Amino acid sequence: MAQTKKKTGFFEFFRQVKAEGKKTTWPTRKETTLSTIMVFVMVTIAAIFLFVTDQIVASVIRWLLG
Repeated sequence: MAQTKKKTGFFEFFRQVKAEGKKTTWPTRKETTLSTIMVFVMVTIAAIFLFVTDQIVASVIRWLLG
């Protein structure tokens, strides 16, 4: 048998959202900075890898169609 859920009122909903927001643990400035640097490093590595791969594939295709 399916349970019916009680509808939450407008103000009750926002009270619950506020309570959940207080439980949130935010990263420190150091953690955020380190994460941002790591993202830039990984994006740079991925860009270089894709560029080199694209150049190799393009060279092989040019050679085949030569």
